[in-house]
Amino acid sequence: MDKNIIEHHLNLNRRKFLSTMSLGLGSVALGSLLMPDLFKGNGQMEGELAAAIPDFAPKAKRVIYLFQNGAPSQLESFDYKPKLNEMVGQDLPESIRGGQRLTGMTANQASFPLVGSFSGFNQYGESGAWISDLFPYTSKIVDDICIVRSLHTEAINHDPALTFFQTGAQQGNRPSMGAWLSYGLGSENKNLPAFTVLLSRGIGNGQGVYSKLWTNGFLDSVHQGVQFSSGEDPVLYLRDPNGMSRVERRKILDNLAELNHMSYEKFGDPEISAKIQQYEMAYRMQTTVPDIMDLSKEPDSVIKLYGPDCLVPGTYAANCLLARKLSESGVRFVQLYHQGWDQHGNLPYEITRQAKDVDQASAALVTDLKQRGLLDETLVIWGGEFGRTNYSQGKLTKDNYGRDHHPRCFSIWMAGGGIKPGTVYGETDELGYNVIKNPVHVHDFQATVLHQLGLDHEKLIYKHLGRRFRLTDVSGKVVKDILV
Repeated sequence: MDKNIIEHHLNLNRRKFLSTMSLGLGSVALGSLLMPDLFKGNGQMEGELAAAIPDFAPKAKRVIYLFQNGAPSQLESFDYKPKLNEMVGQDLPESIRGGQRLTGMTANQASFPLVGSFSGFNQYGESGAWISDLFPYTSKIVDDICIVRSLHTEAINHDPALTFFQTGAQQGNRPSMGAWLSYGLGSENKNLPAFTVLLSRGIGNGQGVYSKLWTNGFLDSVHQGVQFSSGEDPVLYLRDPNGMSRVERRKILDNLAELNHMSYEKFGDPEISAKIQQYEMAYRMQTTVPDIMDLSKEPDSVIKLYGPDCLVPGTYAANCLLARKLSESGVRFVQLYHQGWDQHGNLPYEITRQAKDVDQASAALVTDLKQRGLLDETLVIWGGEFGRTNYSQGKLTKDNYGRDHHPRCFSIWMAGGGIKPGTVYGETDELGYNVIKNPVHVHDFQATVLHQLGLDHEKLIYKHLGRRFRLTDVSGKVVKDILV
């Protein structure tokens, strides 16, 4: 007999043996440990991603992550550095730079002329936080947010830096943060996925976003993020084909599930079970998604709060309002990517318009959640993948300059979900180049997010290829000083 045929039969026998063993009492006991609700008779339908028990009492139930893709300049937003305005045009001292690795865009510059912010800054709230004039709406919610000015990362280019924030590794093929939360906590709503993704784009230079950022990686595919679009079909392939009724669709799914169950019993492949769940979720989403996507029923007060753009599908404002509706409906993790923050040149012109594009809606989301009594249980995050240099990329002129990538220090803000409001955490030097107080690494940030949802980042692990993986890799500590 051909060697390949023999090997094929051996594999079938191994799979049958393993699948048969999986029906034993040991598997039943293991199942009761992994899924505490397995034998509770709570009426859970097949295909639902059940909610799991966290490691400890959570402060937040859900996350809305407003990712500003392309890296906003901290020096024109939340990290006021008047000393830079005094030293415009002077070369960055080598003692400050410390031989830092630079990108290929500025590594060969003859000089590194310092440049302050063209925008003004003022203090707001009880914390006296300095906020750029480019963010007037954010300044009104300063007592509801925590500004962290001391984020730092090793990644110096967009793709690895963005991937690092989302997956805990600079390379691809790792589960994203939303997938980890889906895996660790399950879903709150049987009719919606635990993890959804929304995309929008501003007027600036946009860095790409890719499906690897919301991938399930080596976790079961049921944990992958579901992308919602602004087109006629918010989720592709969700509606019934022309000429098919819901009753007929239900019969087809039942028959397909029966076939998949037969395959699972034969091969024991967990992806078959995941596929059954995905089909069932898609069927239930057919009635839930259209209602959530319909913004016409929102009262005038909400439209005024977010601004008129919230009625334009695909805009940042519309996605912020949609994020609130998804979160309110029990979606565990809503990831919003907004492109356009990559200002290597013409920064004053571009960042002014980019900030205006997001400022009102970002603040409105926090206010809206607070008014609905949802902010305490919803963690809102605003920020990009790294910061911007304190020196100009290329020629510096009076009215024009750009800033290169800067991983050593940058700012984000967080609100709700047990984060201490009205707080400014961390400090950079007077030139805004290095962290000098309370540094927060990307893994520290990730550990803190998981902690607020009741998960110990050192215990949320998955064994793959003989190694135990986790979102924070082998480091990370919870930033307890910013927690209530």
